[in-house]
Amino acid sequence: MEFRRLGRSGLSVSEISYGNWITHGSQVEEEQALACVKAALDAGITTFDTADVYANTRAESVLGRALAGQRRESLEIFTKVFWPTGPGGPNDKGLGRKHIIESANASLTRLQTDYVDLYQAHRFDSSVSLEETFLAFADLVRAGKVLYIGVSEWTAGQITAAAELARELRVPLISNQPQYSMLWRVIESEVIPASEEAGLGQIVWSPIAQGVLTGKYQPGQPPPEGSRATDEKSGKEFIARFLRNDELLAKVQDLRPIAEELDLSMAQLAVAWVLQNQNVSSAIIGATRPEQVHENVKAAGVRLEADVLKKIDDALDGVIMRDPSRTG
Repeated sequence: MEFRRLGRSGLSVSEISYGNWITHGSQVEEEQALACVKAALDAGITTFDTADVYANTRAESVLGRALAGQRRESLEIFTKVFWPTGPGGPNDKGLGRKHIIESANASLTRLQTDYVDLYQAHRFDSSVSLEETFLAFADLVRAGKVLYIGVSEWTAGQITAAAELARELRVPLISNQPQYSMLWRVIESEVIPASEEAGLGQIVWSPIAQGVLTGKYQPGQPPPEGSRATDEKSGKEFIARFLRNDELLAKVQDLRPIAEELDLSMAQLAVAWVLQNQNVSSAIIGATRPEQVHENVKAAGVRLEADVLKKIDDALDGVIMRDPSRTG
């Protein structure tokens, strides 16, 4: 495993991080989830990402149990706040002070830790002032419950405004967590330059495009049985936007010889590709089986030459999403 600094902060994270969206507490049984976390630890992953909304808080609880007994100082634990949790009352969502403070305390209990390394605003909340949101974050930092602050799927303008306020309040805002892959590059033209200016690094999710970049989904054919695309609990609707596009699926198959020439699996190539962007600090992988962790972690440290990157662009020409308005 190799490590990178998260933005311009002093926090180092593993190039590959482990995330438990749509797996822990929902798609896989706890025993299998614990085995996947153990595989991540064995592979040298130290960075673990979750959120209170995943499986309606159950994912945090599973991760807390999975990491129990590990040396806390050797881990970077990330979670998020924004989406509704609990019974759905008027203050059970958003980035108002009440929801942030209560959610942070509940997350710490579920994760069985006194602090989280990174607390992220899961989306932008236009109904609450940035001042209220960041004052609440500042209080969590000063209380020692949160070490750093991040955002997720914020636009370039939102990031710039937040960074300015964070500097005034002396809040360590260090990261953005966007979707990013060979197929989904909406952050490149605006979000990444704004993040670089503000000192934020990217912790990217879905680097394998929900499994599409593994090549297992073939144009004109039904999804393989047992795949994410056939499981209502694992983001079936999310992946459907890719599967409806046979041209995209056909072009993904053109990546296979590129991966084979490098002695990489297609999944490894996809994860390695996002790590070529210098503003990317870590790529989040998920898993339903330990073997998937062992395979994908091999993308750490892989360097792709310029000619390989051009081959990838040429293979996917016409199906890459670059529109910055799709951020968030």
